[in-house]
Amino acid sequence: MGAARGVPGLIGPGPTDDLPVVEARGITKVYRMEGVEVRALDGVDMAVAHGDSLAIMGPSGSGKSTLLGLLGGLDRPTSGSLAFEGRDVASLDDDELARVRNQVVGFVFQNFQLLPRTSALGNVGLPLVYRGLGRAERRRRATEALEAVGLAQRLQHRPSQLSGGEQQRVAIARALAAEPAMLLADEPTGNLDSRSGDEVLELLARLRAERGVAVVVVTHDASVAARLDHTLLVRDGRLEGVARR
Repeated sequence: MGAARGVPGLIGPGPTDDLPVVEARGITKVYRMEGVEVRALDGVDMAVAHGDSLAIMGPSGSGKSTLLGLLGGLDRPTSGSLAFEGRDVASLDDDELARVRNQVVGFVFQNFQLLPRTSALGNVGLPLVYRGLGRAERRRRATEALEAVGLAQRLQHRPSQLSGGEQQRVAIARALAAEPAMLLADEPTGNLDSRSGDEVLELLARLRAERGVAVVVVTHDASVAARLDHTLLVRDGRLEGVARR
């Protein structure tokens, strides 16, 4: 368990040590497709503590991506309660939820999602524009984040000038620059060779240990899941169990 940490500017009362970063109780997510009801999640209970690390595994169509989207505040549950550091999303309007998401959660994607014509520094600093930070502060934070992931010598390089592993490090730095309480990573090693994948996982472990950032990884790879503290198994929208190490 890493050290608990606060998030400056979080809506409502600040977090306390005993509040999870995110907590789901009995959440369901139902979609209607061509008049047919599809229950993507069905009564999920879980929590992610500060400094925790968790893998989410399950077959295609099991509800992993839906669960990740809810944990990241990208969507709202159809029923049940979902709270970020004690604040239920049901009490937040869309702007407030976006603000919480921006300050609590950092996202890392399999395909990196970097702007191809923008430098590493620019890619990392761009999301900070939405935090209302000035240019100098954005540059300072982006530089520090890139240094933290070992890319101090690559600040002005564009994605095409970086290896796949380096691009994923830029993506992690982009998430890290916002000082989130939790990183959500969707197949972060899926497009990397084994060496680069190991380096990314080692980096996530170091960030968790040094900064108390919770790490949640969706993966199909059991060897990736084995690097994290817990593995959450999802099938047909339900939790089948949690493996702890």
